[in-house]
Amino acid sequence: MGCSNYKKFKFETLCVHGTHFKDLLAGAVSFPIYQTSTFSFEKAKDLADAFEGKKEAYIYTRLGNPTISVLEEKMACLEGGESALIAASGMAAISTLVLTLVEAGENIVCQDTLYGGTYALFKNLMPRLGIEVRFVRCTDLEQIEKAIDSKTKLIFIETPSNPTLQVIDIKGVAEIARKKNIHLCVDNTFATPYLQRPLELGADSVIHSATKYIGGHGDAIGGIIIGSKEFIKEAKNILKDIGATIGPFVAWLLIRGLKTLAIRMERHCFNALKVAQFLEAHPKVSKVYYPGLPSHPQHELARKQMKNFGGMVSFELKGGKRAGEILQNSVKLITLAVSLGDTDSLIEHPATTSHRAYSKEELEKFGIPEGLVRISIGIENFEDIIDDLKQALEKV
Repeated sequence: MGCSNYKKFKFETLCVHGTHFKDLLAGAVSFPIYQTSTFSFEKAKDLADAFEGKKEAYIYTRLGNPTISVLEEKMACLEGGESALIAASGMAAISTLVLTLVEAGENIVCQDTLYGGTYALFKNLMPRLGIEVRFVRCTDLEQIEKAIDSKTKLIFIETPSNPTLQVIDIKGVAEIARKKNIHLCVDNTFATPYLQRPLELGADSVIHSATKYIGGHGDAIGGIIIGSKEFIKEAKNILKDIGATIGPFVAWLLIRGLKTLAIRMERHCFNALKVAQFLEAHPKVSKVYYPGLPSHPQHELARKQMKNFGGMVSFELKGGKRAGEILQNSVKLITLAVSLGDTDSLIEHPATTSHRAYSKEELEKFGIPEGLVRISIGIENFEDIIDDLKQALEKV
């Protein structure tokens, strides 16, 4: 994998043209969907050699598939990594990451505010496997250093974080990880490789819920890990045994989504800043969480670390949780739904949906206000989004 023939092209061009993979059978411009579970061989020895690793060949889609390979190479290329691995979901990718790096009796240092599904995995399942997870405020590098010991095998951060949009100093965390010889993985779902380059800042691997901005259209679920060839090879063996393989058709949907990633992210960012500025000026809003606002505590870090500030906006209303519920019930254009990164604007209440794995005490401890509302800003005209919020806020 890699970008050997395409390093001369800019990101936007790579999104469209991708890698060197071509359809040699019919010359299809859109790479074909190899919708098959099994691949045939002419000779028994060829099949045996493929299983022994003496010969590169597709055998069975759980082990590899041409359509999936195209997506893997394209994502490695866009993130600037050596290799990539596609999984059936973002959670499958995170599970594979952990099982590749961490064994029973070892531990993970992880930020305290992150996607609720990741938190549930780390809080509930990992201890059953004998893996300890230490949650710390990763905006404070000293807390990370204090949490590390000889059994720490992974530092896992998510920046900007879900749902409070905290921005973590990737380069600073990478220096700690390198000094301690610990693997650093960055969940780059919110930023995408278009806005943020974790590997260039020193991370060892990058992870995505491809369901979000990579796919971009709310019609496909997938996960991606990008890293060194050696690491991805180990991870692929774990994924093979877990069986959390993405289907060829879903992989093709994600390949299609990538073609418009750059132009979609530009619109998401433009709209999100407009919405954040509107909300910050509204008398019924008490606080807005958006890295693009000068009021954000890590605004300067975000300016330094990111190309732009993303399409996610969170905020609190002065009327608290009840006011947020009225707002969600009153929007007309914006869709009340979980997930994010869609072309459509989506609104949700994290404490009762995506972050339900956090207890009331944990929400308070980790700085996730119970009344927080999160909007994934879509690519509609920003004036229409603001008008919808304006009429909904009148009902609060």
